[in-house]
Order: sequence, then C-alpha cells, then structure tokens
Amino acid sequence: MSPSPTRRTVLTATAAGGVVLGAPTAAEAAPPGPRPPGPPATAQPPTRELRALLREIDPARIEATVRKLVSFGTRHTLSVQDDPARGIGAARDWLLSELRSYAAASGGRMTAELQSYVQEPAPRVPTATRITNVLATLRGSVTPERIYVVSGHYDSRVTDVMDATSDSPGADDDASGVAVVLELARVMATRRPASTIVFAAVAGEEQGLYGSAYMAQQFKAAGADVQGMFTNDIVGSAKADDGTLDPYTIRLFAEGVPSSETPEQAAIRRSVGGENDSVSRQLARFVRDVADNDATGMRVRVIHRRDRYRRGGDHIPFLERGYPAARFTEPAEDFAHQHQDVRVDETGKQYGDLPDFCDYGFIARVARVNAATLWTLAQAPGTPRGAKIVTSTLTNSTRLVWTRGTEPDLTGYEVVWRETTAPEWTHVVDAGDVTTYEIDLSKDNVFFGVRAVNRAGLRSPVAFPDPQA
Repeated sequence: MSPSPTRRTVLTATAAGGVVLGAPTAAEAAPPGPRPPGPPATAQPPTRELRALLREIDPARIEATVRKLVSFGTRHTLSVQDDPARGIGAARDWLLSELRSYAAASGGRMTAELQSYVQEPAPRVPTATRITNVLATLRGSVTPERIYVVSGHYDSRVTDVMDATSDSPGADDDASGVAVVLELARVMATRRPASTIVFAAVAGEEQGLYGSAYMAQQFKAAGADVQGMFTNDIVGSAKADDGTLDPYTIRLFAEGVPSSETPEQAAIRRSVGGENDSVSRQLARFVRDVADNDATGMRVRVIHRRDRYRRGGDHIPFLERGYPAARFTEPAEDFAHQHQDVRVDETGKQYGDLPDFCDYGFIARVARVNAATLWTLAQAPGTPRGAKIVTSTLTNSTRLVWTRGTEPDLTGYEVVWRETTAPEWTHVVDAGDVTTYEIDLSKDNVFFGVRAVNRAGLRSPVAFPDPQA
C-alpha cells in the first residue's frame, strides 16, 4: 500500500492543481496556480482493444438504419401494429430481426426478444394499446449480474402528438438514437464483456415514456443491479436552427438532486453539500473520463440538469427508480426538424424530421462515445459499495471506509478528491487493496470519492461517501 500523503503534501498539491499518486513527488512542490486545461485527473486513456472496437462503427450502416426506420411511414405508438410494411408494428418486427441477426454471431452470448405489455387508457393513450420494447442482451462473462443499459426510442410523432396516421419520419427523433443502439449491438455481439449490456429500442416515448418506464420497472421488480443507463435521444445532427455547426460536441444531461431521493437522503445531502455528487453526476464524470478523447473525436459537454426545459427522456424512469442514468442529445437543436408535420411553408422552408437533415458521421461519433463508455464500464470493476467517511471523531484528517468488491481481477482502490467548488475530480491517491484509508486532509474542506481498479488498469466510476457516525 502506498503511504498516505501528509497534510503539507496534500495542501501543496491542491494549490498546484497536481495529481497525487502514492508518495510525494517533486511535481507536488510546484508553485501554486490554476489547474491547466485538459482532461480530468481521473481520465482513462482508451485501450488498444477499445480503439479497435471504435474503428468498426460504420456511418454507412447507421445511415441505412435511419432510412429503413423512416421507410415505415409512421412509427407512432398508436399506429397500426399488423401491417408488414407500415406503422410501428413493422418497425418493431424489423428491429427484432436485425438484433437476432447480430445475436446469431455472438456464440450464444446475446439474445434478442420483445418486451410487451398492454397500456391501459392514460394521458396520450386513449385506448388500451400494446407497447413493445425490442431488447438485445449481451450477457457478461465474469460479472453477468452487473448490468448497463443503452437505449433509443423507435416511436415517432408529428405536430399533433395524437396523429397516428400521417407520415412521421422521425429521423433525428429518434431513429438516430436507435441507430446508435443497433450499431453498438452489432460491434459488441462478437466480443466478451465482463458485465452484461442491454441494447434497447423502446416505444411509447412520445406518448409519455411508457416503454422505458415498463423496462425500468421490470429491472426494479427483479432486483437487477443496473449500474448505469444511457438514452440517446435526438443525436442526429450538429446543426442548430440558425445554421451554426458544432460537429464534435455531444451534450450529456445528468441530474444532481436524485429523482428518487428519500427525506433521509435529502437530509444527508444537505448536511454534506452533495448536490453535485449524485450517482448520475459520477456517471457523467466517468463518461468524460473515458470518452472525451481522440479515439471518439468528441467533446462531452456535461449539462447539470435532468433534461431540457419542458422536455423529458427515457432515462427519467430509471432515475425515478434509483438507477444512475443520463441522456445524450445533440449540441443544439433545429426544432423545424422534430415534432413537425412534413411540409414546405410559403418561404420555401422545409419542415419535418427527414433523414436528409441528419449528419451520419456525427451520429457515428456519438456511437463511439457510447461505445467507449459502455465497454469500459462493462470491463472495469463495479462502482464501490458502502463508501463512508468516518465522522465518529472530529479531526483534521479524513478516514474513508468501503466494502471490497467481488470481481476476480480486482487489484485495489484509489481515493480521489477536489475542491468543493471544482466540477471535476482533480487529485488521485493509490490506496492499495484495502477497505479503509486515512488521508491527512480535512473532510470539511474538500469532497472525497473512492473508485476501484482492476488488473488491466481500468477504473470504476467514483462512489461518493456518506457520513458514518
């Protein structure tokens, strides 16, 4: 085990914005100053295996998926379900066929299925309607009980959310997200993740998140250990409504105060100042750590809110059930090409969510961000459990405790910290293969976290500790 830095070392390193790994180094004595721009101290470079996976993501296949989904005319949740060529039923059957074709190359590790239920009359669902999610599950080879979910919604809409018959191409919203999910399923089907990944095309989103709510509830009822969920919704274009382009940025919406927070948890959060340290914020930091780099070619812009104004996505039902979840969305939207009837106005402006307004190279880069995140999550150790800061005595040092994970390749833990005003973790200490660690720095002045490390050097998301009396 590496020795814990002294308070003098820690304070010097904090002032210098350096990274502490084990014993003090000469770099820690650098003059105080702001941390230089660059990746967080917790950033993880992509492995050779990951780079190879990312190179297989194909913009042409993504475009073909978007155009195929558009070809069904409408995919409105209330549209016809028994026509082989038009409506949400035709889209459902095609998606299942595609995922089954990927599963056939997986050596039995991937299965594809329909997840259906009948939604009784409810807001935006006037009559009992069968809602069906299309799922592919790639079972983990080491810790299959740990699950990560990626989704897009395959239903679509026009201006009138109840119009189930007009053409509703839904290219950007959200054939683009479904295309990301299918491409990830294709390139990962032949590989062996340590943990389980679920690829989901869900329905009922435009009518009220019905499909994702059903999926999240099924996981909850089964006691599933879902340690991360991402929805890709409106990820098809980098062009804003004023024509400006931002083709190398993707937004990631991640809530602070948890949607599932109990009164007891709220009291703890208020006492320690944990508004920026929910499990979803730690998940978002992890995305930046592993997917904001040259291998994806993208900048991940984390937005500190659950979703956009007056909007919602399929990550919300997972948040409401206590699962870490976040939403990927393009950097700036063009509202003429979502939730619009297909038409040309008197000025010649084209409206409607048509495939020609999508940027398929951009969608491929979004897919690489997702792939880097999911693959690293699935190969790394799980987020540490039981992380606590010991508060039974008042001292100017900090003792952290946690429960050791059960992964066979687990080699140890790292303690991370940052100033309370900093958005990213700025310092890392190698704690070793232990379940308790003391650092000569006041818990009152900084935020701490713990992450696990495996034999391959992959790190888990950070666990934010609660106080332990």
